[in-house]
Amino acid sequence: MADPKSYRPASGDIPVNPGVYRFRDEVGRVIYVGKAKVLRQRLNSYFANPAGLTPKTHAMVHTAVSVEWTVVGSELEALQLEYTWIKEYNPRFNIVFRDDKSYPYLAVTLGEKYPRAQVMRGDKRKGTKYFGPFYPAKAIRETLDTLLRVFPVRSCSAGVFNRAQSSGRPCLLGYIDKCAAPCVGRISPEDHKKLAMDLCQFMGGESTKFIKELEGKMAESVSTLEYEQAARYRDDIAALRRVFERNAVVLAENTEADIFAVHEDELEAAVQVFHVRNGRIRGQRGWVVEKVEDSTPEQFIEHLLTQVYGEAAGDDRIPREVLVPVLPENTADVTAWLHERRGSAVSLRVAMRGDKATLAETVRENAEQSLRLHKSRRAGDLTTRSASLLELQESLGLPSPLLRIECYDASHTQGTNVVASMVVFEDGLPKKSDYRKFSITGDAARDDTASMYDVISRRFKNYLEESENMVPMVSGEIDISDAAAKAPARRFAYPPSLVIVDGGPPQVAAASRALADLGIDDIYVVGLAKRLEELWLPDDEFPVILPRASHALYLVQRVRDEAHRFAITFHRKKRSASMTLSVLDSVPGLGPAKREALHKHFGSVKKMRAASTEELLAVPGIGPALAQSLATALAASGSGAPAVNMTTGEVLD
Repeated sequence: MADPKSYRPASGDIPVNPGVYRFRDEVGRVIYVGKAKVLRQRLNSYFANPAGLTPKTHAMVHTAVSVEWTVVGSELEALQLEYTWIKEYNPRFNIVFRDDKSYPYLAVTLGEKYPRAQVMRGDKRKGTKYFGPFYPAKAIRETLDTLLRVFPVRSCSAGVFNRAQSSGRPCLLGYIDKCAAPCVGRISPEDHKKLAMDLCQFMGGESTKFIKELEGKMAESVSTLEYEQAARYRDDIAALRRVFERNAVVLAENTEADIFAVHEDELEAAVQVFHVRNGRIRGQRGWVVEKVEDSTPEQFIEHLLTQVYGEAAGDDRIPREVLVPVLPENTADVTAWLHERRGSAVSLRVAMRGDKATLAETVRENAEQSLRLHKSRRAGDLTTRSASLLELQESLGLPSPLLRIECYDASHTQGTNVVASMVVFEDGLPKKSDYRKFSITGDAARDDTASMYDVISRRFKNYLEESENMVPMVSGEIDISDAAAKAPARRFAYPPSLVIVDGGPPQVAAASRALADLGIDDIYVVGLAKRLEELWLPDDEFPVILPRASHALYLVQRVRDEAHRFAITFHRKKRSASMTLSVLDSVPGLGPAKREALHKHFGSVKKMRAASTEELLAVPGIGPALAQSLATALAASGSGAPAVNMTTGEVLD
């Protein structure tokens, strides 16, 4: 890894103008592209204190060997150049929303003599009417296939059309009445263009008009006893209604908006967008990206918008409204950039209330489900799990397969309510029935290393005791002696192949010392430090660093995150319980009814403390002995520091 000091530019050489900068690695590849309002200020932040950088930024500046910059005239130009370079260089430390396809649209080529209806991607063409975007493409193809029943517009390519015209025979669609066959003169160019205009009107939102016309024709056919024709009209009406229902109205008819939502964890983020046109959801699209770049939610949204709309242009590709969960860091510049690409005004905002806020919440739920599904598929893949376990075993140099992994994490608030968690993964999957929680008190709660020593000692002391009490086998049959019959449940009797502790060398040393003190030398310990996600082995000077995209790293991160979640949940529960404790809870014989009577009589603990024994006896249910005990407890609590609510900081009576 390179030392950032070796390529740090002199502060006076860096301009104070807006610009875009690039970090390059030892072979000249661009590994990160960023922009700044003031280049000198931004670049100095990378080199002033590298040890204080976030883990991902720390890894980036130590991977790079040089940095260069380009000065531009404004922040808007910096935004445009940053997007161009990210698309060109695909830097490994930038978040990239990979998408090799443009949005599919339903296009009607009204500029041609015989207009054609087709699903089209790519740049907008002159004389073509677009509807959409739709996603997935299958949805609009099914819609077009249904509409051709009622509006049999030409949908064939120029080659097919010319061959049919020269041969005098229509293609298959002409024979099954899904094309009016203008190629062989079954319909005049004028009538065919009117048919294409009717299709455009229907897609533009005037669906009710055409359904009513068909209903009238069906009634007329029935009155003249033309039942076969009436049945065809009936089927046409059903087809239009299917298309109409597929694009149900969710907002006002004139609404054109893209609604974005993000759900993320420490490692990945899921993005979903709903495309609303004419008040209807025309399409949905989503990405799951790895968070290789340290960024705030505002910066993340800015990257998202520039990459989603970077290759889009025109009012049919960029809507009037773009709704996001949080506004980007440079809202004015991003809005101006969207305005320039659309060719007209764009409203970039957060939906706070009403129908749009409700739909935004639906989009967020889709993003949450998308991330959960992504993780479950990745974790549930047997091949991936096996590969990750084998890779981790080989990276750590362990002799036996990692059939059972246990991970430990401690949690506390400034040394109070100290707890720890133990989570278990077998064959790469969590085994929640074996999870355990530990409360830590006394000297063991003084720091993280003491807590880790205490937890490991308690867990494996139980393991040794329960292993000794396991039912022995005698000649292949169970020995049901009294001692064995009275053996406790085997909660800790199964040893892990690997113990992971959340932390670096100090925590690893504490866990190893606990095992050594118990005489256990066949269980391996490793620590996972959050700073650079490196693995620390006991007594090793340097950590094991797994490749960023490795399945083994993903596995240990998932195990560590699960231990952290389990510990935090227990800690919050314990902290909440401790914050509701009162001095009255420690008085023997004072139950809930009598505590309620005291509060009703005095109003606060402060007034109880000031009351005499005679005044306490005036409360129903309080006798002389209980009054004396209560007075003693209140006096003792009043001599110390006042009680404080740990959440709000409020001094409690």
